[in-house]
Amino acid sequence: MVGTRIETAPAQSPGWRGGAGPLAILPRVLFRDERPWLAILVGWLLTIAGSTLIGWIVARIAPDNSGPDFGDVSGATKLFLIALFSPVVETLIMAGVLSLLLRFLRPWHAVIASALLWGIAHSLSSPWWGVVIWWPFLIFSTLYVTWRPHGAWRAMAIIASVHILQNLFPALLIVMGK
Repeated sequence: MVGTRIETAPAQSPGWRGGAGPLAILPRVLFRDERPWLAILVGWLLTIAGSTLIGWIVARIAPDNSGPDFGDVSGATKLFLIALFSPVVETLIMAGVLSLLLRFLRPWHAVIASALLWGIAHSLSSPWWGVVIWWPFLIFSTLYVTWRPHGAWRAMAIIASVHILQNLFPALLIVMGK
């Protein structure tokens, strides 16, 4: 007789022991810490689709809204700053802020607070920019909580990868003047 193996659905990451709250509406893969490549792919697809949709809505609500000013630097410098430097630095800062928030708040509260803080911070350079930015940071923060039990550096590498992918296409459009 052939043995039957019953596989159960993968469990949530230990980072979500306090529950996901309203974040439970997000795809389950964001709460599972088994396949980093899948977390990066799904995280990127969610961030780029969500921020594109929100950006489109903002453009309809506030058509005269100007995005952030990246200054008069060369195209290569802009590409480096937007697609590599900023995601890495923001990931390091986000990890510190989230680690602090997680000491005092449930994971889902910390994730929402982190996303709101990043939205506010980005609104300082362009008021509507923060409205677009809060969504990617909600996903980044969710992934951080999921992967943090495996180590801060691993969690930050996953988040930085998603963030770099998120920023790459817009950075290329900015550099090409579109």
